[in-house]
Amino acid sequence: MKLLKKTKSLCPVCLKVIDAGVYEDGEKVIIKKECPEHGDFEDIYWSDSRLYKRFSEYQIPGDPVENPNTERSRGCPFDCGLCNEHKTHTMLGLIDLTNRCNWHCPICFANAEAAGYVYEPTIEQIRVMMKLFREEEPVPTESLMFAGGEPTVRSDILEITKMAKDMGFRWLLLATNGQRIADEPEFAKQLKQAGLNIIYLQFDGVTPEVYEKSRGFNAWPVKQKAIKNIRKADIATTLVPTLVKGLNDDQVGDIIRYGVENIEIVKSVNFQPVSFAGRISKEDLKKKRYTIPDLIRDTEKQLDGQIKREDWMPIPAIAPLERLTEKMFDKRIMKSSTHVHCGAGLYAFEDKGELIPMSHFIDLDGVRKIFNEEMRKPQDLHSTTTKLKILARLIKTVDTANAPSYFSWKEMFKAYLTSKEGYKAPKNVVRKAIFIGSMHFMDPYNFDTQRVERCCIHYATPDGRIIPFCAYNSIHRPSVEKKFAKAISNR
Repeated sequence: MKLLKKTKSLCPVCLKVIDAGVYEDGEKVIIKKECPEHGDFEDIYWSDSRLYKRFSEYQIPGDPVENPNTERSRGCPFDCGLCNEHKTHTMLGLIDLTNRCNWHCPICFANAEAAGYVYEPTIEQIRVMMKLFREEEPVPTESLMFAGGEPTVRSDILEITKMAKDMGFRWLLLATNGQRIADEPEFAKQLKQAGLNIIYLQFDGVTPEVYEKSRGFNAWPVKQKAIKNIRKADIATTLVPTLVKGLNDDQVGDIIRYGVENIEIVKSVNFQPVSFAGRISKEDLKKKRYTIPDLIRDTEKQLDGQIKREDWMPIPAIAPLERLTEKMFDKRIMKSSTHVHCGAGLYAFEDKGELIPMSHFIDLDGVRKIFNEEMRKPQDLHSTTTKLKILARLIKTVDTANAPSYFSWKEMFKAYLTSKEGYKAPKNVVRKAIFIGSMHFMDPYNFDTQRVERCCIHYATPDGRIIPFCAYNSIHRPSVEKKFAKAISNR
């Protein structure tokens, strides 16, 4: 067993910060820790050590906020936030609009019935939370997701959406089970008119049996009806499966195929391996833990090799493009400085019934190298001559014989380099593209403070803080909600 790094973690019982080590154990990577009071704990960190090492090569320096809301005193993850030592600004902001829900799922981060109280911020509290994101420096948050609970149970959801658009958020997302969208054919259209850009649709599979186990009833007809109404409203949609080993990990390929069949609406599939909020035995933890490498293997197997393990990259892989874009357009933008083991993804394109990952016709590491090299040169990136030289280098990374048939990558690169206000992909490309990705949110068993410090997905709270996703759901959620809770009988 080889030590790969030392870090800090949590005791799953008392939630105290304890020392931890991440080790290479054969083909797996594990995290080990010992609490003086509650004993030792071990969990699978990543189920593929080679992939762990490859992803590690893509980490970039942090890009933190310049105006943190809190100071570090007790140590991560108790000083949120964001504290002055957090290393990544907000790429996606979340606001829980309620912990009420019209479903009663066994798998859930927030639930009013289980909690025994209602957490539901007022309009003015929500405005303050939005303002926290928009006032981040040097890059105001551009993407905001409404979450819960089920945010559509609020009667003022359209008003809240309009308020967010008026406050300058470029991308507005709604995390939903789809029930209200399925029940009210005009609701999706109303959301779009209010400014919503993306529906983040909980989507665990393509058979009734999966939903009966994960959601407690057959929700498959609800999903199909929701997609039908979303298509009529023409809102981009992300399918969001919560993956549980032995429950729906055999439907990874079918979920992607469903997304491709509805590619004019479904623009991404974002798999979320389940996190364990409560106590679980060591045996069950080992049996049920599902990590990003498991997803990558299942995708390759269930799609008959259309997507291979080499096609996946960590989130920071796109950072060289982001840095070049900053210089080219003379403005700060969001940069993907999150931890390399938090997420993975790829872009693929439907062409004549086939799914073609971008890496099959573009040398993406070659493109990254070009961007990094051009950034280091003492040259004027606004110059037409410079841009043409970069274009000539980028074109050499494209294998046109394997590229989709319906657009020219030479023209794509040229459009990016010559744009004056920021690049936008042609509509025919957008309609045929799908992003396939995964974020593996942590729980107290596999908690790694080094990942938390680089988190890019943050909750805003009514008491003026911005808290990383895994820290919020592992530690802070109960105290925040109880501080602003109302009795269920009073709702």
